[in-house]
Amino acid sequence: MRIIAGRWRGRRLVSFKADHIRPTTDRVKESVFNRWQAYWEGARVLDLYAGTGNLGLEALSRGASEVVAVELNPRSIDIIRKNVEELEAGREHRIIRDDVLKFLKRYEGEGFDLILVDPPFTESLAHETLVALSTSKVLKPGTMLMVEASSHERVDAEYPPLVEEQRKDYGDKQLSFWTMPGPTTVE
Repeated sequence: MRIIAGRWRGRRLVSFKADHIRPTTDRVKESVFNRWQAYWEGARVLDLYAGTGNLGLEALSRGASEVVAVELNPRSIDIIRKNVEELEAGREHRIIRDDVLKFLKRYEGEGFDLILVDPPFTESLAHETLVALSTSKVLKPGTMLMVEASSHERVDAEYPPLVEEQRKDYGDKQLSFWTMPGPTTVE
């Protein structure tokens, strides 16, 4: 696992052995980051089901101003911390140990510009997360989000007020891109 572009390009992330983590492949990661290429600089990013921190750290490498990573698994949190320390990203990266669905219901802060959602592959977790996101204050006008899910997992075409922009298949997984209507606020 490595950072593929930006200030930390080519830097390897901490290796690990953990059955509960399914890292995003470079091919899928590149698709996400290239699609939003114009929006990383200065963005506030929310990394849900952060796993190893791979996606959030890639966002920081490409110019995001802040990443908030939400993860519940203590082993994953240890991996994220090691990766943040390795890249000396502590001032820009914050880890919140919480259940993602509960976090989305309780959140009262400022909305995020970009949201990365990479839940464990289940039958319904991506769907449940999109339902929770659609009413959460993590959204603001112009928020863009990406959901990585199993190709067999339920991801509906509508989660009002979110609008699906694109869905792409990558073998056993699917990426869907969503927008909260309104002007994009990342400059």
